[in-house]
Amino acid sequence: MQRIRLRYTKRGRLRFTSHRDFQRAFERALRRAEVPMAYSAGFTPHPKVSYANAAPTGTGSEAEYLEIALTDHRDPAKLRELLDESLPSGLDIVDAVEARTSGLADRLTASVWELRLDGVAVEEAEKAVAAFLAADVVEVRRKTKNGMRTFDARGAVADLQASSPQPDRPAEGPCAILRLVVRHVTPAVRPDDVLSGLRAVADLAPPVPAAVTRLAQGLFDEDSGTVTDPLAPDREAVTAAPADRSGVAGAAATVPAGTGSA
Repeated sequence: MQRIRLRYTKRGRLRFTSHRDFQRAFERALRRAEVPMAYSAGFTPHPKVSYANAAPTGTGSEAEYLEIALTDHRDPAKLRELLDESLPSGLDIVDAVEARTSGLADRLTASVWELRLDGVAVEEAEKAVAAFLAADVVEVRRKTKNGMRTFDARGAVADLQASSPQPDRPAEGPCAILRLVVRHVTPAVRPDDVLSGLRAVADLAPPVPAAVTRLAQGLFDEDSGTVTDPLAPDREAVTAAPADRSGVAGAAATVPAGTGSA
């Protein structure tokens, strides 16, 4: 059985696609592309697809991940092209690699988000960011399936900065861009929780809903403060693996501990 890990996007209007809607669209794409999927056992078999930490409905993303299991070997690059052609524009398969290590989900420990605040001046956003970062605890409330819950939105934030829009994405009026790096903790701290925290500590209230996009997710490096590519270990394992007699690189000899799947 071969396992392939994919990175996909949610762009434009497709950011409003729910995770369940994406699952249905992706399974249709698998059938159109005639991917030799492995299926689960039991009374109602289903394709072996593992999804990891999907972005909330309504947020865009450049870094969503999933893993599929195949019964026959396929070239990851060609498989990526076939699946990308079978999905609507906006749900784009942008990377594919053969899984040579375990624990993809364990390497998704933080996300980098961009929040576009139209109608908010950069100076106002900078003051709010400074007040948020200076606080030891920023309590926010969110409605969950078990009712309203209060939790700290500050502890999970590794970095938060305000800046002006890039020249290729100008704004007609005041506009601030927030770059947020947040650790994946329990309960999860989402971009809208951070916005609630900014409102609580600095009365920052954008006049229109923020446009939120996940730029990256992966393993958080505490020393550098960066979020690393979670597929890099698989690429490195392919490069390091010795070629067998057929000239195809074999599986990595050593597999890191951990059995978590994407």
